[in-house]
Amino acid sequence: MDSLTQIVLGASVAEISLGRKIGNKAILWGAIAGTIPDLDVLARQFTDTLGAVEFHRGITHSLVFCLVLAPILGWLVSRIYRKKEATVKEWSLLFFWALVTHPLLDAHTTWGTQFFWPMDLRLAYKNIFVIDPLYTLPFLTCLLLAMRLKRTHPKRQFYARLGLWLSTAYLLVTLVIKLSMLQVFKAQLEAQQLTYTDISVKPTPFNSILWSANVATEDHYLIGYYSFFDADEQIRFSSYPKNHDLGQKLPETIELNRLINISEGWYILEQGPQESLRFHDLRFGMLSSDPAEKKFAFTYALQPKGDAVLVTEIPRNREDAPRILSSLWHRIWGNH
Repeated sequence: MDSLTQIVLGASVAEISLGRKIGNKAILWGAIAGTIPDLDVLARQFTDTLGAVEFHRGITHSLVFCLVLAPILGWLVSRIYRKKEATVKEWSLLFFWALVTHPLLDAHTTWGTQFFWPMDLRLAYKNIFVIDPLYTLPFLTCLLLAMRLKRTHPKRQFYARLGLWLSTAYLLVTLVIKLSMLQVFKAQLEAQQLTYTDISVKPTPFNSILWSANVATEDHYLIGYYSFFDADEQIRFSSYPKNHDLGQKLPETIELNRLINISEGWYILEQGPQESLRFHDLRFGMLSSDPAEKKFAFTYALQPKGDAVLVTEIPRNREDAPRILSSLWHRIWGNH
């Protein structure tokens, strides 16, 4: 999830854990701890593109990381304050809950987390987008209401818990919505007599009203969209050839296999300039829901360099943002 959401979550669980005893200090340190797992983005400064992508939401989003770091932070922070308002154990529990709830929430996004690292298992429930105002804003409001009250005020804990309950309830609702959307897409595939081998459903950016489906067939991927406000129940699926055979043009190196593993097998290859290839990570779909859209959300350039392959992420053009947001806004309100 985005940094603001993780700050709010970390601050709220810290308030519930220790706020009654130390007041806004709990919120401050919980907010800090809530952002620590995302420091894995600094890996971009020390490794190549593939290494950074593999490290993202890896060890820093694991249960092991939380268990090891929490007592260290608890001991360090307990030494900062001369007044021993809380014990090392209490500080450690505060940091553990603020740290561990971060990857647990991220597991609900499309990218997911390696919560059980070092096991090669990624949790990705794909029921909420990384930025969702309906999740964050009520949560933030409750936290701000709690912060205005004295630490001993009974409603302070009430507001903190209310925010956590509301956000958790919303997550559960989106899980139910996802299951219903999955049935909608499956029914449409059956009605249109489309044979498929796998299907993945996820929400589109910033909402839980418009959903998209990636559908795998033998040689193609189908992408379709469905909104609660659609007047026409028939889903239009756009087809994209997999072109997996293009991978044979690359030298026999592990870079392509590493990308395939990252994408969990959901990928498209396209011929790029000269001898290069384009690797599209299909988990995140297209930039917009427009049927004419040609750009993918995540694309990597694969350039042969002798016996090796250079992998670079192709940056998204910020000038596309107004077009993407406009397309999303209109599609959310139905296919009238």
